[in-house]
Amino acid sequence: MSKILLFIPMYNCEKQIPRVLGQLTDEVCSYLSEVIVVNNRSTDGGEQVAADYLKQRNLPIKAKVLRNDDNYGLGGSHKVAFQYAMDHGFDYVIVLHGDDQGDISNILPYLKNREYEKYDCFLGARFMKGSQLQGYSAFRTFGNRVYDLLFSAVCRYMVYDLGSGLNMYKTDILRDQFYLKYKDNLIFNYCMVMGSAYYKHKVKFFPIIWREEDQVSNVKMVSQAITVLQLLASFAMNRKKFVEAEHRDKVVDAYTAQVVYEN
Repeated sequence: MSKILLFIPMYNCEKQIPRVLGQLTDEVCSYLSEVIVVNNRSTDGGEQVAADYLKQRNLPIKAKVLRNDDNYGLGGSHKVAFQYAMDHGFDYVIVLHGDDQGDISNILPYLKNREYEKYDCFLGARFMKGSQLQGYSAFRTFGNRVYDLLFSAVCRYMVYDLGSGLNMYKTDILRDQFYLKYKDNLIFNYCMVMGSAYYKHKVKFFPIIWREEDQVSNVKMVSQAITVLQLLASFAMNRKKFVEAEHRDKVVDAYTAQVVYEN
């Protein structure tokens, strides 16, 4: 059986993190080896709430809360977790965002039948047949579908989502750290999609249920949309140059975090 790490990135998710951890039923945990909640220097009480929940819940698997040594952004938290997975011998990393928009139960059927083992990147998609969107505007849905089509054309494989909150990666593809120079913010996942195209990763999308209720969005829609188009154009013009380029606004020598709670 594969050794699977569940990584939950968290930033100011005090209200939502108990609901996310509540998704970890005994059945779900039976397919996981460990869960880490990575707190990206939240300014609310989310870190303590997560630790308290794990103390009371007593999950049947190892569980830790980590605090980033700096505010690295969502992409930077991925880099912390990817390094953790490699250092501790995990075969796969599942990413489940701490804001309770996605549900890990959506990937459970594929854990059961082990379909994920056929792919390097097994990605949740909000905008494909079988997906359900709750509280998501028609305008944003249309915009995302347009971008998915643009990325599909440039990347030369069908893209159904540029970055949902439920994804799974094979650790073997992470070992050369091709992702290290990608942006540390929300655009990290967009870069991962283009990187997978260049490195010819085996990618599979699967439908998910996505909801927006009491979450606070960190997306600045217009500025991000322009930046993403610029990145896609750069990738289209010279793929090799794109994947080798430094995309971070601030170069970080090492993405580190400290364990603040473990069961």
